Amino acid sequence: MPSSVQAPPVASKSTLPKQRSGTERAAAKIKFLLAEVWKYRTSYLFIAPFLLLFIVFILIPVICGILLSFTDFNAMEFPKWVGWLNYQNLLSQDTVFLQYVLPNTFKFALFVGPLGYVCAFLLAAVIAQLPRLARTGFALAMYAPSLTAGIAMVVVWQVMFTGDRTGYINSFLLRWGFIQQPILFVLDSKWLLPVMILVSIWASMGIGFLAILAGILNVDKQLHEAGRIDGIANKLQELWYITIPSMKPQLLFAAIMSIVHTLKTGGIGTQLSGANPTPNYAGQLMINHIDDYAFIRFELGYASAISVVLLLLMFMLSRVFTSLFGSKEG
Repeated sequence: MPSSVQAPPVASKSTLPKQRSGTERAAAKIKFLLAEVWKYRTSYLFIAPFLLLFIVFILIPVICGILLSFTDFNAMEFPKWVGWLNYQNLLSQDTVFLQYVLPNTFKFALFVGPLGYVCAFLLAAVIAQLPRLARTGFALAMYAPSLTAGIAMVVVWQVMFTGDRTGYINSFLLRWGFIQQPILFVLDSKWLLPVMILVSIWASMGIGFLAILAGILNVDKQLHEAGRIDGIANKLQELWYITIPSMKPQLLFAAIMSIVHTLKTGGIGTQLSGANPTPNYAGQLMINHIDDYAFIRFELGYASAISVVLLLLMFMLSRVFTSLFGSKEG
């Protein structure tokens, strides 16, 4: 007789492994996180002051701004939920934003961001070749404009671009016969944005410039010696093949600081022209548009929507630079 094959026993419900619900898994993760925090409690105690200030003054305001962007809020009455209406109006109905603010912002960022970044790098590369005392003096001279307050900086440049014969630029052009009548640089819609770009590039040598200079000075000297042995013939090749690849973290930091400086700049146009909005919206940037709706029209919900768009723009550009200069490891 053929041997009978015994079927495997069927596991009962009581013998099956019990699967945890989503709530139990979340509770387990929270418990594990709290255990890790307690395990490294001394380290968390040291970062607690910064973390507290970050949450109170950055994280909470950002979350509140995002929530307010979905409301109609005039600072007097309780916010009224309107959903995506502010964003719909911004991207389809706000002709000033679409016709002037957005193009001006991109033009401004296209010149100030890359030109300021390249100028900071080239100046840092030149200054790094100087003796220590001269290097310190030139670095301070390049960094000083970023320390001046906006109004103080504008007062200096208004003397240059005053729209009469007393302005240095007009006086020079009139004396040498280049023009017959003074140019209203800060009031003429054709000249206001170029003047803003020039002043902003001059003032852009801030913390990013110092980071690039520090990165160049901290490149390992042995790399330069090895490069000469391998055939590096001049300073330009040394800069391209050794210096730049060795200071990608500093380049990334400087690029992000350049983005932030460029996109948050806006007061320069209103301070130069003395009006908000600027004449014929010629120098109106996103920051000016936010100030206009927030502090003149008191449409804080709509101003918050513009702020969120600006935040997203900064985030996307920072991701682009992170992909260019960030570490490829991991």
